[in-house]
Amino acid sequence: MTETLARDAVDVVLTDFFEDRIRRATPLAQHYALLWRRLARSSEGGKRLRPRLLLNTHAAFGGTHPEDATTAAAAFELLHTALLLHDDVMDQDLSRRGRPTVSAEFANDVADDGLSPEVAAAWGDASGILGGDLLLSAAHSLVGRVRPEVRADLADIIDESLFRAAAGEQEDIAFGLGTASATPERVVRMMENKTAGYSFAAPLRAGAALAGAGADASAELDRVGTALGVLYQLRDDLLGVFGDAGRTGKSTTSDLRQGKRTLLVAFAEGQPAWTAVRHLWGDPQLDPTGAALLRDALVASGARDQTTDLIDVMRREAVAVIGGSTLPTGLRQELVGLADALAERES
Repeated sequence: MTETLARDAVDVVLTDFFEDRIRRATPLAQHYALLWRRLARSSEGGKRLRPRLLLNTHAAFGGTHPEDATTAAAAFELLHTALLLHDDVMDQDLSRRGRPTVSAEFANDVADDGLSPEVAAAWGDASGILGGDLLLSAAHSLVGRVRPEVRADLADIIDESLFRAAAGEQEDIAFGLGTASATPERVVRMMENKTAGYSFAAPLRAGAALAGAGADASAELDRVGTALGVLYQLRDDLLGVFGDAGRTGKSTTSDLRQGKRTLLVAFAEGQPAWTAVRHLWGDPQLDPTGAALLRDALVASGARDQTTDLIDVMRREAVAVIGGSTLPTGLRQELVGLADALAERES
């Protein structure tokens, strides 16, 4: 099966899943059916990175049950969408992939009806949380459809990745609230838990588990996935401030307005250029002029250059980890190409 056909097969599983849920939700409540329609739309337009990692790893190890791999790949896409929905609520993000978030859409609905901003925000947040909860449950439901001999392994991989993601998310929130010190080392560890585990290590390990690759391969893929995930998040944080919003589909002011403690900020802390404008960082009313001043300070403090340099270091480290592994040759080559792409991506 070619990569395009494999992605199409995953999209078929997702389409069938959402059509079934919308059909079942429709007689229950109008706004519940609307929630499922918006959940379906929120899963569209992504890169399908996690399904691709799972499917290609499964194929590289000679997996012989493509239907199980496709089902599991769809489960990981639902898992990803679920965590984005929760993240949008916690970060109060209003847009993703160039359109309003699910929570923002529901908030806008009742705001247009004349209800107070507080009621609108509560309705939006509740809808986003429920949507994320539903998709987390659905990911486990899909995994329950694979053949029994690998089902438990997949469930354990998902459970472990969520366990780590929650630890990383809580640490990220602690950094933002100032209840934990966001040193560069702690920020990198947070990235390993919050993003690298579920986005890279877990789908790689799941593909190998479905193919019966064994514990050694799983351990190697965990190390490779962690390195790739940190590389991905470093670039994501840089794009979140200095990227092109038209290409990323995300605001380049949101992280600054929220006071998000990325590695950029960790590097800038204590530098005179940053100290002079730090009072603007985390201001809910931050305007484009203030955001520009903060960006200028991140450049003048050397934080952007330090982050860019670290991305190159992490790319080389990821390539070294991949090259030193015993993974199948074709998979190693693909993952090296992915490391290069992650380090240079613009969206």
